[in-house]
Amino acid sequence: MGKYKGYLQADAFGGYDGIYASGDVIEVACWAHARRKFYDARSTDSNRAHQALAWIRQLYDIEKDAKKLDVKRRHVLRSEKSRPILDAMKGWFDEQQLKVLPKSPIGEATNYTLNQWTALTRYLDDGDLDNNPAEQALRGIAVGRKNWLFLGSERGGRAAAIHYTLIQSAKRHDIDPFAYLRDALLHITGHPRIELSQLLPDFWKKEPST
Repeated sequence: MGKYKGYLQADAFGGYDGIYASGDVIEVACWAHARRKFYDARSTDSNRAHQALAWIRQLYDIEKDAKKLDVKRRHVLRSEKSRPILDAMKGWFDEQQLKVLPKSPIGEATNYTLNQWTALTRYLDDGDLDNNPAEQALRGIAVGRKNWLFLGSERGGRAAAIHYTLIQSAKRHDIDPFAYLRDALLHITGHPRIELSQLLPDFWKKEPST
């Protein structure tokens, strides 16, 4: 399979930096992570925290309408409605950064958001980008990790990550994960290595092997 080129939506974990270094993979940050930090700062700086949360709420409300649109119209909607809000937020965050203590909860929330700003606003560039499906796809893993702490080895962790990705990708494309994996595993041994991408869920949905 060739090197992946496209977007990767993730949190700000430094371990991902190497993935973005080549420029082939473009970072997309998560507004849910930024929002959580302001939510946690309510008890120590209520006014600033609620102002940030109110703006993020507006962005989420726009996304409710965006989901009903095709990719092109979604991009236009975000440009017309979300971008002005984000521009106002950026100016306000820049001002607040000079006023708050860096190590305070509101200071850490503000710094996190500004450090991630380019990645947080990346969804304006492409109507296909959507924060919620990425979060929902990881929800099962986040809940499940409380029930299983060990995968046996680094190799086991890699295998699990691949399986999680394939299963969630199948769900994303409205494919029965069991039917997809059964068919893909039956055909993978005889499939040319250079064409393994044809067994990924999006391609398989168009031309299933069975």
